Amino acid sequence: MSHHKDDNGAKLGMWLFLFTELLLFGGLFLLYSAYLSRYPHEFSAAGRQLDMVFGTVNTVVLLTSSLLVAMAVTAVQRDERRHALWLLGGTILCAAIFMSIKYVEWSAKIRHGIYPNSPHLAAAPPGESVFFSLYFMTTGIHGLHVLIGATLLAWVGCRVKRGAVHGGDYVLLENSALYWHLVDLIWIFIFPLYYLIL
Repeated sequence: MSHHKDDNGAKLGMWLFLFTELLLFGGLFLLYSAYLSRYPHEFSAAGRQLDMVFGTVNTVVLLTSSLLVAMAVTAVQRDERRHALWLLGGTILCAAIFMSIKYVEWSAKIRHGIYPNSPHLAAAPPGESVFFSLYFMTTGIHGLHVLIGATLLAWVGCRVKRGAVHGGDYVLLENSALYWHLVDLIWIFIFPLYYLIL
């Protein structure tokens, strides 16, 4: 029995999936904009409580990871399997660093009583509570995407190691890299909205 592979269909399917992801985060960003116009001063006060250093380092880490995964695709296209595995390992390491920093950042906020429905935020101005609810929701969903993306790349890395993904058939890696670029792109919006412009 012959197995027909539809690479173009796989790529189109991934682009459609990525579009739905953009709609999800687009909705969160619209919600952010609506509440920012309603509570500009409270959002500004709350935004100053976020750690700019953590946000900046995480931005550099994700940009680096995007470069590494793009280089991994090129390496597979050239059948440089060992090189591709190192690059994929570097991408996954970046994901682990990103999540570790996010864990430290979240933990610091929670230790100070800043989390959705906390007594501290209940006593704070309403806009500040809304800001942190949106912050935890948006960065939480984004963090989940980072974990999914890293798991996906690890699985594809195993297939590269076994030779199932190679220079003649790399659409799986290409689609996984597209997903990872989306994760990076979304953070490029989250970082200025929550850390920079307020």
